[in-house]
Amino acid sequence: MKSIKFLNLSNSINLIKRRKFFIIFLILLVWFFSYFFMPLNISEENASFEIDSGKNLGQITNQLIEMRVLKDSFRFKFFSHIFGKTESLKRGHYRLENSITPYELLKILADGREALYSIRFIEGKVFSDLILELKNNKHIKHEITSYKEKDILRIISADEPTAEGIFFPDSYYFYKNTSDIEILKNSYKVMKGKMKNLWDNRDLDLPYKNIYEVLIMASIIEKEISIKSEAPMVAGVFVNRLNINMPLQSDPTVIFGMRHRYDGNIRKSDLREVNDFNTYRRRGLPPSPISSPSLNSIIAAFNPEKTDALYFVAKGDRTHHFSKTLSEHNAAVRKYQKK
Repeated sequence: MKSIKFLNLSNSINLIKRRKFFIIFLILLVWFFSYFFMPLNISEENASFEIDSGKNLGQITNQLIEMRVLKDSFRFKFFSHIFGKTESLKRGHYRLENSITPYELLKILADGREALYSIRFIEGKVFSDLILELKNNKHIKHEITSYKEKDILRIISADEPTAEGIFFPDSYYFYKNTSDIEILKNSYKVMKGKMKNLWDNRDLDLPYKNIYEVLIMASIIEKEISIKSEAPMVAGVFVNRLNINMPLQSDPTVIFGMRHRYDGNIRKSDLREVNDFNTYRRRGLPPSPISSPSLNSIIAAFNPEKTDALYFVAKGDRTHHFSKTLSEHNAAVRKYQKK
C-alpha cells in the first residue's frame, strides 16, 4: 500500500517537472521566435549605417550590436542560417525605419535595398543655385572639378549655349555616392524629354522659332507669376507682344541682366541700360532662360491664353490686373501702385 502511494507521488512529481519543463521550453520558444518580429530600438543616432565590401555575417552582426541596432548576435545569426541568408548580405549604405524588425532588417540587407537620398532643384531658381545644392549635398559623390557652365555643358553633351534653365526642377532620388554628373545628366534628360514631347504636339501658330525659345519664354513666365493659374494668361500677353514685335518689358529679365548688382530695386537707369536681357530696350526674347521653369510654366508657354490683353500689373495680392489698352493699364498702375 505504501509503495503504491510512493509511486503515485513520484508520478505526480515527474508530471510537475515535465509541465515546468514544457512551460519553460514554451517561454524560451516564444522568446526566441518572437524576437524576430519585434521592432528594434532605432533612433536617429543609429538609423543610418554603411556595410563595407567583404564583411561576413559575424562582422555585420557585431557592427549592428556596437551601433545598438541589435541586442545580441545569436538569434540574428540563427535566423540568418534558417533563411539561408548568411552569404547574401550585401554592402551598401542603409537607413532604417524606427519600426523595423530583425526579419525586415535581414531582408533589406539580403536584397541590398540601400537608402535613397534626395536633392531638389527648385523651380524659379538659377543655375548657380542648382550648383550650390549639389555642392552642399554630402551624400553625392563630387566628380566635377569645375562647375563652370562651359564644362557642365561639355560633360552632359548639351547643345544649348548656356546651362541656365536646361535642368528640370524636381526632386531626384539617388543612392549614396551617386555622382553629381549622373544627377545633372538625368535632370537635363528629363527637361529635354518633356520639352520635345510638347514641341512635337505644339500649335504651329505659336511665334517660336525653335524649342529653345519656348524654354526661354517659360523661364520668364516662371519669374512673373506667384499663382500658377495665371501662367497661361501671362503667356498670352507675351505671345501677343511677340506677334506685334512689341518689347516684352519684363522686370525679371532686367533683374537677371543686372546679376549681383540687383539690390531689390529697379531704377530708371537700369531700364535704360543696353544689354541682352533688358527687354525694355530690346525686342523679342532674351538670348537664354532666366530661371529653371516648372512644368506648369512650360505648358503655359506652349498653350498661351487666347486674349486681347497686352499689359499686366501686380495688384499686391500675388495676382495681376490684365489690360487691353495702354490707358487702361496706366489707370491700373496708378490704382495698385498707390494702394
